Amino acid sequence: MKKIFLTLLVAVGLLSTQSSAQVSINANIGSQPLWAPVGHDYVEYYYLPEIESYYYVPKKQFIYMDNNGRRSFSNALPSRYRGYDLDRGYKVVINSRDAYNNFDRDRVKYAKYKKVKNQKIIRYSNDPRYYEVKGHPHGMPPGQAKKIYSSKRSQNQGNGHVKEHGNGGGNGKGKH
Repeated sequence: MKKIFLTLLVAVGLLSTQSSAQVSINANIGSQPLWAPVGHDYVEYYYLPEIESYYYVPKKQFIYMDNNGRRSFSNALPSRYRGYDLDRGYKVVINSRDAYNNFDRDRVKYAKYKKVKNQKIIRYSNDPRYYEVKGHPHGMPPGQAKKIYSSKRSQNQGNGHVKEHGNGGGNGKGKH
């Protein structure tokens, strides 16, 4: 009986260690540009199929081929892309090291997205996670959105719903 109990105790301990490791995720929402698509807590690169370029989020750099066919890293797009609208152009999230080394593959794989213009972007999102992005229209001071989002998540009781604290003015007979 003791052996079964000890085995069960060790198994529960291992499961809880594994699950806590899975909860720890890296997020860089505040580093993403306003023109980035919503729905991603962490992004390394965006591939921009319409202009066959990359954007490296950690360094805020565009990566593109210059006129001589060499890779160029810059904080701004070159003048030849002057008319390109980052808000409307499709962005492919790529989370791999040095994604630009796969340019030939990505160019073919994502060519079908060159004319797609229907991605929802951070600039127009009402999700509080994105309020911390510099320049977001909701204009919260840095760190405030993170506090609000974290407190709403902590109020979640595990049933998929956020607990709301209203003023108690309802009659309790409304439909849910």
